[in-house]
Order: sequence, then C-alpha cells, then structure tokens
Amino acid sequence: MDKVVSSAARAVDGVVSGNSIAVGGFGLCGIPSVLIAELLAKGVTDLSVVSNNCGVDDWGLGILLRERRIRRMTASYVGENKEFARQYLEGELEVELTPQGTLAEKLRAGGAGIPAFYTATGVGTQVADGGMPWRYDAEGNIAVASPPKETRHFEVDGESRTFVLEEAIVTDVALVRARRGDRHGNLVFHESARNFNPLAAMAGRHTIAEVEELVEPGEIAPDDVHLPGIYVHRVLALTPEQADDKRIEKRTVQEAGR
Repeated sequence: MDKVVSSAARAVDGVVSGNSIAVGGFGLCGIPSVLIAELLAKGVTDLSVVSNNCGVDDWGLGILLRERRIRRMTASYVGENKEFARQYLEGELEVELTPQGTLAEKLRAGGAGIPAFYTATGVGTQVADGGMPWRYDAEGNIAVASPPKETRHFEVDGESRTFVLEEAIVTDVALVRARRGDRHGNLVFHESARNFNPLAAMAGRHTIAEVEELVEPGEIAPDDVHLPGIYVHRVLALTPEQADDKRIEKRTVQEAGR
C-alpha cells in the first residue's frame, strides 16, 4: 500500500516515448512541474498530451514543447504560449482544441468507465460538424481536420434539443500535483489546483502524483480526501524548495497609495 517513491526518476520509470499523458493543472496553478522536468531529462518524445493548457514558453509543459517532445496536444486554452502557436501554425504540432467543460467531463468519464456522453456544448460549430484544423502543413494548408461527430435529439424541459456525442479520454499515464498526500495515494488539492488535477488523475491508467506535503495514512480525514488513492499508483514527496517553486502566469500589481 505504500506508494511513495524515492526520486522523480523512479516516479516516471516506465513512461516511454509515444505514450499518451494526462497532465493536471489550471494555467500554472497546480502543475506537476517536477515530474514534467524529469520527463524532459529522461528524453521521452513523441508524446500525446491532454491538459487544460500547455504551460508557458519556459515553464510547465512549455519546456517539453520547446524541445519538440510533444507530437499532439488536446487542450482547451493555449493563449499564453508563443512557441505553441508557432509550432501549430507551421505544421509541427497537432492540436485538438476542446471546450473546457467538455474536456473536464471527457477526463472524468474516462476515469469512471463511461465510454462517451452527450452534451449541448459545441452543437452547430466545427466541434460537432467537423472541419476544425488539427494540423497544418508547412504551407499553411489544413493537413488533418476533425471529423464530424454523432448528434442526437433529446427532450429537455419539454423541448427537443440537439446534443453531440463526445468520447471519454483514457491515457497511458497521468501526472498530477497535490497540496497534501499520504502514502496510500489519497490526495488533497488546493483551491484552483483542484480544477483539473483530480480529473487528469482519474483518466490515467498509471497515475503519478507529486505532493507538496507527505503525511501518514489517517492524517487526512476521509471527508477531506479530494481524490482517493485507488486512482494513484506512485507518490513523490517534494522537497520544500520544490514545493515553493511556483510561477505566476500574469502578475497584476496596483500602484502604491491606490
């Protein structure tokens, strides 16, 4: 039951080139930066990554992107990474943009064993109709486009509405970061870090969690557990320096005296 490993290298042992990886975090909040850096050092490449966003140019998933380690990205927001935009527009990266709530539910459904679900989000757009550019060629032409998705009518509140079928996401590996965790893999997340970390963890066939504070089993009250240890396979306890090494995506300050 003790899932704690001694090093980041041991934590990512078994992650190989070509894997699909779900990565937790919301913006730069709650991203598993130590595990991501270890993947970079390990040299794995040709990765298919699912995450809310792709970090920034020099932090988070952005460091894997910078070194051309990511082949395909499924995300809902990518606006803070110039290298991401360059690679996508020049045909070096395949990108599947997904509505944020839909992405969250696709990950949750994968972890819950639900193969697909219907949602109204995306109906009447290229999300449902197909034709969204997934990859361009070097000349800027669409090389790969999204296929159309199945739609179906359901009666909701006495009105017939159209819904689109979305398939769940299950990945080979998941990387997440938690505020607290015990040796059994039970995790607690801090505020906005809870947005995508539990969902990414659920979607992974093999989930690795880095935790800012490691506690003994029983120190986290059952009602306080955000993600039960059944979803977690390895736990990496961060050093205080690693736990404190966090970035602010956009710093906003107020003039003194105002």
